[in-house]
Amino acid sequence: MSCFQIKLDGNPLAAAKQLAAYCREHEIEVIHAQYPRENIIALLSLRHYAAPKVVYTNHLTIRSGLKWRVLNRIFTPRDHKIIAVCREGRDIMVQNGVCPERIEVIYNGVEPEKVRMLLKNFDEALLHPDDTDVQNAAAFAKRIEKAIFPNDLHFKIALTGCANDCIKARMHDFGIIGMTEPQYDPSRCVSCSACIKGCDQLSVDALHMENYKIVRNTEKCVGCGVCVTKCPTRAWTRSRKKYYRLTIMGRTGKKNPRLGEDFLLWADEDTIVKVILNTYKFAKEYIDPKAPGGKEHVGYIIDRVGFKEFKKWALDGVELPPETIVKDNVYWSGIYFR
Repeated sequence: MSCFQIKLDGNPLAAAKQLAAYCREHEIEVIHAQYPRENIIALLSLRHYAAPKVVYTNHLTIRSGLKWRVLNRIFTPRDHKIIAVCREGRDIMVQNGVCPERIEVIYNGVEPEKVRMLLKNFDEALLHPDDTDVQNAAAFAKRIEKAIFPNDLHFKIALTGCANDCIKARMHDFGIIGMTEPQYDPSRCVSCSACIKGCDQLSVDALHMENYKIVRNTEKCVGCGVCVTKCPTRAWTRSRKKYYRLTIMGRTGKKNPRLGEDFLLWADEDTIVKVILNTYKFAKEYIDPKAPGGKEHVGYIIDRVGFKEFKKWALDGVELPPETIVKDNVYWSGIYFR
Protein backbone atom coordinates (compact mmCIF):
# COMPACT_ATOMS: atom_id res chain seq x y z
CA MET A 1 0.00 0.00 0.00
CA SER A 2 1.34 3.43 -0.96
CA CYS A 3 1.08 6.45 1.34
CA PHE A 4 0.67 10.07 0.25
CA GLN A 5 0.81 13.38 2.08
CA ILE A 6 -0.53 16.56 0.50
CA LYS A 7 -0.86 20.20 1.51
CA LEU A 8 -4.51 21.24 1.51
CA ASP A 9 -6.17 24.57 0.88
CA GLY A 10 -6.90 26.71 3.97
CA ASN A 11 -10.65 26.77 3.21
CA PRO A 12 -12.19 23.46 4.45
CA LEU A 13 -14.69 23.16 1.57
CA ALA A 14 -12.04 23.87 -1.05
CA ALA A 15 -9.64 21.53 0.72
CA ALA A 16 -12.27 18.76 0.70
CA LYS A 17 -12.75 19.12 -3.04
CA GLN A 18 -8.97 19.16 -3.55
CA LEU A 19 -8.55 16.02 -1.44
CA ALA A 20 -11.34 14.21 -3.30
CA ALA A 21 -9.72 14.99 -6.64
CA TYR A 22 -6.39 13.72 -5.37
CA CYS A 23 -7.94 10.51 -4.04
CA ARG A 24 -9.77 9.88 -7.31
CA GLU A 25 -6.63 10.47 -9.39
CA HIS A 26 -4.44 8.18 -7.27
CA GLU A 27 -7.17 5.67 -6.35
CA ILE A 28 -6.63 6.26 -2.63
CA GLU A 29 -8.39 3.65 -0.48
CA VAL A 30 -7.85 5.02 3.05
CA ILE A 31 -7.57 8.57 4.39
CA HIS A 32 -5.84 8.79 7.78
CA ALA A 33 -6.76 11.98 9.69
CA GLN A 34 -4.87 12.81 12.88
CA TYR A 35 -6.57 16.10 13.82
CA PRO A 36 -10.23 17.14 14.15
CA ARG A 37 -10.10 19.70 11.34
CA GLU A 38 -8.43 17.26 8.95
CA ASN A 39 -10.99 14.62 9.87
CA ILE A 40 -13.85 16.93 8.92
CA ILE A 41 -12.14 17.79 5.61
CA ALA A 42 -11.68 14.08 4.89
CA LEU A 43 -15.35 13.35 5.60
CA LEU A 44 -16.48 16.31 3.45
CA SER A 45 -14.32 14.99 0.61
CA LEU A 46 -16.48 11.86 0.49
CA ARG A 47 -19.30 14.00 -0.94
CA HIS A 48 -17.15 14.40 -4.06
CA TYR A 49 -15.49 10.96 -4.11
CA ALA A 50 -16.96 8.31 -1.80
CA ALA A 51 -14.56 5.42 -2.37
CA PRO A 52 -11.98 6.00 0.44
CA LYS A 53 -12.49 4.99 4.04
CA VAL A 54 -11.68 7.59 6.69
CA VAL A 55 -9.73 6.55 9.79
CA TYR A 56 -9.51 9.17 12.51
CA THR A 57 -6.70 8.80 15.06
CA ASN A 58 -6.31 10.98 18.15
CA HIS A 59 -2.76 11.62 19.44
CA LEU A 60 -3.84 13.86 22.34
CA THR A 61 -4.02 16.85 19.98
CA ILE A 62 -7.80 17.16 19.75
CA ARG A 63 -9.29 20.64 19.64
CA SER A 64 -11.66 21.43 22.50
CA GLY A 65 -14.52 23.86 23.03
CA LEU A 66 -18.23 23.99 22.28
CA LYS A 67 -17.74 24.43 18.52
CA TRP A 68 -15.62 21.30 18.23
CA ARG A 69 -17.92 19.26 20.47
CA VAL A 70 -20.79 20.07 18.12
CA LEU A 71 -18.73 19.39 14.99
CA ASN A 72 -17.45 16.08 16.38
CA ARG A 73 -21.02 14.96 17.19
CA ILE A 74 -22.05 15.77 13.63
CA PHE A 75 -19.11 14.38 11.69
CA THR A 76 -17.41 11.55 13.63
CA PRO A 77 -20.37 9.12 13.25
CA ARG A 78 -19.39 9.02 9.57
CA ASP A 79 -15.81 7.87 10.24
CA HIS A 80 -15.12 4.28 9.24
CA LYS A 81 -12.88 3.84 12.30
CA ILE A 82 -11.88 6.04 15.25
CA ILE A 83 -8.68 5.24 17.13
CA ALA A 84 -7.19 6.63 20.35
CA VAL A 85 -3.55 5.86 21.14
CA CYS A 86 -4.16 5.54 24.89
CA ARG A 87 -6.96 5.56 27.44
CA GLU A 88 -6.59 9.25 28.18
CA GLY A 89 -6.82 9.99 24.47
CA ARG A 90 -10.15 8.14 24.43
CA ASP A 91 -11.41 10.14 27.42
CA ILE A 92 -10.47 13.41 25.74
CA MET A 93 -12.31 12.40 22.57
CA VAL A 94 -15.44 11.51 24.56
CA GLN A 95 -15.33 14.85 26.40
CA ASN A 96 -15.24 16.54 23.01
CA GLY A 97 -18.28 14.93 21.49
CA VAL A 98 -17.07 11.59 20.09
CA CYS A 99 -19.25 8.57 20.81
CA PRO A 100 -17.33 6.31 23.24
CA GLU A 101 -18.63 3.06 21.68
CA ARG A 102 -17.00 4.00 18.38
CA ILE A 103 -13.49 4.53 19.80
CA GLU A 104 -10.91 1.75 19.63
CA VAL A 105 -7.98 2.17 22.04
CA ILE A 106 -4.63 1.01 20.71
CA TYR A 107 -1.97 1.24 23.42
CA ASN A 108 1.08 3.09 22.12
CA GLY A 109 3.56 3.88 24.87
CA VAL A 110 3.36 5.43 28.33
CA GLU A 111 0.08 6.80 29.64
CA PRO A 112 0.19 10.63 29.74
CA GLU A 113 -0.72 10.70 33.44
CA LYS A 114 2.46 8.77 34.25
CA VAL A 115 4.48 11.13 32.07
CA ARG A 116 3.07 14.18 33.84
CA MET A 117 3.83 12.66 37.22
CA LEU A 118 7.43 12.06 36.18
CA LEU A 119 7.85 15.51 34.66
CA LYS A 120 6.84 17.10 37.95
CA ASN A 121 10.29 16.08 39.15
CA PHE A 122 12.04 17.17 35.94
CA ASP A 123 14.52 19.34 37.84
CA GLU A 124 15.82 16.15 39.44
CA ALA A 125 15.23 13.82 36.48
CA LEU A 126 17.04 14.53 33.24
CA LEU A 127 17.50 11.05 31.83
CA HIS A 128 14.05 9.41 31.55
CA PRO A 129 11.04 8.36 33.54
CA ASP A 130 11.84 5.01 35.17
CA ASP A 131 12.77 5.83 38.80
CA THR A 132 16.38 6.30 37.71
CA ASP A 133 19.56 7.45 39.37
CA VAL A 134 18.94 10.88 37.87
CA GLN A 135 15.69 11.29 39.73
CA ASN A 136 17.55 10.75 42.99
CA ALA A 137 20.63 12.84 42.16
CA ALA A 138 19.54 15.63 44.50
CA ALA A 139 18.78 13.17 47.30
CA PHE A 140 22.19 11.53 46.87
CA ALA A 141 23.91 14.92 46.99
CA LYS A 142 22.17 15.72 50.27
CA ARG A 143 23.26 12.35 51.65
CA ILE A 144 26.90 13.11 50.79
CA GLU A 145 26.62 16.55 52.33
CA LYS A 146 25.39 15.11 55.62
CA ALA A 147 28.20 12.53 55.62
CA ILE A 148 31.14 14.90 55.06
CA PHE A 149 30.23 18.20 56.76
CA PRO A 150 31.53 19.74 58.87
CA ASN A 151 35.19 19.01 58.10
CA ASP A 152 38.36 21.12 58.19
CA LEU A 153 39.60 19.53 54.98
CA HIS A 154 38.12 20.88 51.78
CA PHE A 155 37.06 18.54 48.94
CA LYS A 156 35.22 19.66 45.83
CA ILE A 157 32.44 17.23 44.92
CA ALA A 158 30.04 17.49 41.98
CA LEU A 159 27.17 15.17 41.17
CA THR A 160 25.06 14.96 38.01
CA GLY A 161 22.58 12.55 36.51
CA CYS A 162 23.44 13.65 32.97
CA ALA A 163 25.99 11.55 31.08
CA ASN A 164 26.98 14.69 29.15
CA ASP A 165 28.45 15.97 32.43
CA CYS A 166 26.89 19.40 32.05
CA ILE A 167 27.83 20.18 35.65
CA LYS A 168 31.56 19.66 34.81
CA ALA A 169 31.99 16.89 37.39
CA ARG A 170 35.39 16.00 35.93
CA MET A 171 36.79 19.33 37.12
CA HIS A 172 36.29 18.37 40.77
CA ASP A 173 38.12 16.21 43.31
CA PHE A 174 35.20 13.79 43.11
CA GLY A 175 32.92 13.77 40.10
CA ILE A 176 29.85 11.57 40.32
CA ILE A 177 27.94 10.87 37.10
CA GLY A 178 24.71 8.86 37.03
CA MET A 179 24.57 5.66 34.99
CA THR A 180 21.89 3.14 34.08
CA GLU A 181 22.43 -0.40 32.86
CA PRO A 182 19.98 -0.77 29.94
CA GLN A 183 17.73 -3.83 30.17
CA TYR A 184 16.79 -5.40 26.82
CA ASP A 185 13.60 -7.39 26.21
CA PRO A 186 13.93 -9.02 22.76
CA SER A 187 10.25 -10.00 22.77
CA ARG A 188 9.31 -6.32 22.50
CA CYS A 189 11.94 -5.44 19.89
CA VAL A 190 10.74 -4.79 16.34
CA SER A 191 14.25 -4.35 14.88
CA CYS A 192 13.59 -0.74 13.90
CA SER A 193 17.20 0.30 14.72
CA ALA A 194 16.06 3.50 16.45
CA CYS A 195 18.25 2.71 19.46
CA ILE A 196 21.26 1.94 17.24
CA LYS A 197 20.91 5.24 15.41
CA GLY A 198 20.40 7.14 18.65
CA CYS A 199 23.45 5.59 20.30
CA ASP A 200 25.54 6.30 17.20
CA GLN A 201 24.44 9.92 16.83
CA LEU A 202 24.11 10.94 20.48
CA SER A 203 26.41 8.61 22.41
CA VAL A 204 29.23 6.10 21.88
CA ASP A 205 27.95 3.69 19.18
CA ALA A 206 27.72 0.74 21.57
CA LEU A 207 24.84 -1.08 19.83
CA HIS A 208 24.61 -3.26 16.74
CA MET A 209 22.16 -5.78 15.34
CA GLU A 210 22.66 -9.53 15.01
CA ASN A 211 19.90 -11.78 13.65
CA TYR A 212 17.37 -8.94 14.05
CA LYS A 213 18.19 -8.51 17.75
CA ILE A 214 20.20 -5.77 19.41
CA VAL A 215 23.58 -6.51 20.97
CA ARG A 216 25.09 -4.05 23.46
CA ASN A 217 28.85 -3.69 23.74
CA THR A 218 29.18 -3.66 27.53
CA GLU A 219 32.74 -2.36 27.37
CA LYS A 220 31.78 0.70 25.32
CA CYS A 221 28.42 1.45 26.97
CA VAL A 222 28.55 4.52 29.22
CA GLY A 223 25.13 3.94 30.77
CA CYS A 224 23.61 7.14 29.38
CA GLY A 225 20.16 5.69 28.61
CA VAL A 226 19.82 7.09 25.09
CA CYS A 227 18.69 3.67 23.86
CA VAL A 228 15.83 3.76 26.36
CA THR A 229 14.65 7.19 25.24
CA LYS A 230 14.79 6.24 21.55
CA CYS A 231 13.03 2.86 21.71
CA PRO A 232 9.39 3.18 20.56
CA THR A 233 8.28 -0.20 21.96
CA ARG A 234 9.92 -0.15 25.42
CA ALA A 235 12.22 -3.01 24.50
CA TRP A 236 14.89 -1.04 26.36
CA THR A 237 14.24 -0.04 29.97
CA ARG A 238 16.41 1.29 32.76
CA SER A 239 17.88 -0.88 35.46
CA ARG A 240 16.08 -0.63 38.78
CA LYS A 241 19.42 -0.52 40.53
CA LYS A 242 21.14 2.85 40.45
CA TYR A 243 24.74 3.16 39.32
CA TYR A 244 27.34 5.90 39.17
CA ARG A 245 30.66 6.67 37.55
CA LEU A 246 33.19 8.09 40.01
CA THR A 247 35.90 10.32 38.59
CA ILE A 248 38.69 11.58 40.81
CA MET A 249 41.08 14.47 41.21
CA GLY A 250 40.11 16.89 38.52
CA ARG A 251 41.19 20.43 39.31
CA THR A 252 41.88 23.95 38.18
CA GLY A 253 44.71 26.00 39.63
CA LYS A 254 48.04 27.59 38.77
CA LYS A 255 50.33 24.56 38.61
CA ASN A 256 48.59 21.64 36.89
CA PRO A 257 44.93 22.02 35.89
CA ARG A 258 43.47 18.74 34.65
CA LEU A 259 40.32 16.69 34.17
CA GLY A 260 39.40 13.94 36.59
CA GLU A 261 39.84 10.35 35.44
CA ASP A 262 37.56 7.36 36.01
CA PHE A 263 38.21 5.43 39.21
CA LEU A 264 35.00 3.41 39.66
CA LEU A 265 32.37 2.38 37.12
CA TRP A 266 28.94 0.96 37.97
CA ALA A 267 29.38 1.91 41.61
CA ASP A 268 26.53 2.29 44.10
CA GLU A 269 25.86 5.09 46.57
CA ASP A 270 27.23 3.27 49.61
CA THR A 271 30.55 2.61 47.88
CA ILE A 272 30.99 6.24 46.82
CA VAL A 273 30.18 7.65 50.26
CA LYS A 274 32.65 5.25 51.87
CA VAL A 275 35.40 6.11 49.36
CA ILE A 276 34.98 9.83 50.04
CA LEU A 277 35.09 9.33 53.81
CA ASN A 278 38.17 7.13 53.47
CA THR A 279 39.85 9.84 51.40
CA TYR A 280 39.50 12.24 54.33
CA LYS A 281 41.44 9.73 56.45
CA PHE A 282 44.05 9.42 53.72
CA ALA A 283 44.44 13.21 53.47
CA LYS A 284 44.82 13.61 57.23
CA GLU A 285 47.52 10.92 57.24
CA TYR A 286 49.60 12.31 54.38
CA ILE A 287 48.95 16.05 54.29
CA ASP A 288 52.14 18.12 54.26
CA PRO A 289 52.47 19.67 57.72
CA LYS A 290 54.40 22.54 56.13
CA ALA A 291 51.61 23.30 53.63
CA PRO A 292 50.58 26.99 53.64
CA GLY A 293 47.82 27.48 56.16
CA GLY A 294 47.91 23.76 56.91
CA LYS A 295 46.00 23.11 53.68
CA GLU A 296 47.11 20.94 50.77
CA HIS A 297 44.94 19.99 47.80
CA VAL A 298 44.11 16.28 47.97
CA GLY A 299 45.05 15.82 44.30
CA TYR A 300 48.58 17.03 44.98
CA ILE A 301 48.78 14.71 48.00
CA ILE A 302 47.98 11.77 45.74
CA ASP A 303 50.53 12.98 43.17
CA ARG A 304 53.18 13.00 45.91
CA VAL A 305 52.23 9.77 47.70
CA GLY A 306 51.12 7.74 44.68
CA PHE A 307 47.85 6.38 43.37
CA LYS A 308 48.45 2.86 44.72
CA GLU A 309 48.60 4.14 48.29
CA PHE A 310 45.52 6.28 47.80
CA LYS A 311 43.64 3.32 46.33
CA LYS A 312 44.49 1.18 49.35
CA TRP A 313 43.07 3.79 51.71
CA ALA A 314 40.08 4.64 49.54
CA LEU A 315 38.86 1.04 49.29
CA ASP A 316 39.58 0.09 52.88
CA GLY A 317 36.54 -1.72 54.30
CA VAL A 318 34.50 -1.15 51.14
CA GLU A 319 32.32 -4.05 49.97
CA LEU A 320 32.19 -3.54 46.25
CA PRO A 321 29.15 -4.76 44.30
CA PRO A 322 30.13 -7.53 41.85
CA GLU A 323 29.37 -5.33 38.83
CA THR A 324 31.59 -2.45 39.96
CA ILE A 325 34.75 -1.92 37.90
CA VAL A 326 37.80 -0.54 39.71
CA LYS A 327 40.63 0.96 37.67
CA ASP A 328 43.97 -0.70 38.39
CA ASN A 329 45.84 2.51 37.69
CA VAL A 330 44.83 6.08 37.05
CA TYR A 331 47.02 8.43 35.00
CA TRP A 332 46.38 12.16 34.85
CA SER A 333 47.82 14.56 32.33
CA GLY A 334 46.54 18.12 32.12
CA ILE A 335 48.65 21.23 31.62
CA TYR A 336 51.88 21.68 33.57
CA PHE A 337 52.87 25.23 34.41
CA ARG A 338 55.34 24.03 37.03
